[in-house]
Amino acid sequence: MSIMQGLRAYHAILGLLVIAAFLTGDLGTIHAVLGYAIAIIIRGRLVAALSGLRQLGLSRFYPQCEGLTLGNAFAHPAISKTLLAGIAACLILATATGIAMDRGRTLGMATSAVVSEAYARDDSRERRRDSEARGGEQENGIVGELHEGLSNLLMIIVGLHVAYLFLFKRPLARFMLFIATPKPRQVEPGRAP
Repeated sequence: MSIMQGLRAYHAILGLLVIAAFLTGDLGTIHAVLGYAIAIIIRGRLVAALSGLRQLGLSRFYPQCEGLTLGNAFAHPAISKTLLAGIAACLILATATGIAMDRGRTLGMATSAVVSEAYARDDSRERRRDSEARGGEQENGIVGELHEGLSNLLMIIVGLHVAYLFLFKRPLARFMLFIATPKPRQVEPGRAP
């Protein structure tokens, strides 16, 4: 498998996991497991970036405006790299806030101190019952709000990224989405197309 084929597979797996995690935001354990899977994929990508291969390096995420003019603004790599940097930042922060809220409970790693602290307060159980009555919604304060906001911002930036690629970098978009490139029509000599 070539480096670009591997990068394309990584892109597809990460994309599917992120979409699944976004759509399962209200499903508790399923959402948390998907979040941990995303964390593993991100960690693997960071390890791959240390390989020294240019195609896998983190420089792909640093926008550089050299050569940017009004005439080439939409096709210049700075736009694509800015969108990638936004996606990476939102994804990493959303994943980190999700893991911070879970505290290892989904993986069965919660310490007894954390669990006993949660049940120590009398109103904790009452809030938990109220939360379950509302459909399992957890109250996580500012971290929960940040997680949700980052996730929503991530989806907006991903939408802009996809639209940008289809509008200005169609061959790359087709390649990354496993869509075959259409073959040019062959015109017979002496015949009009």
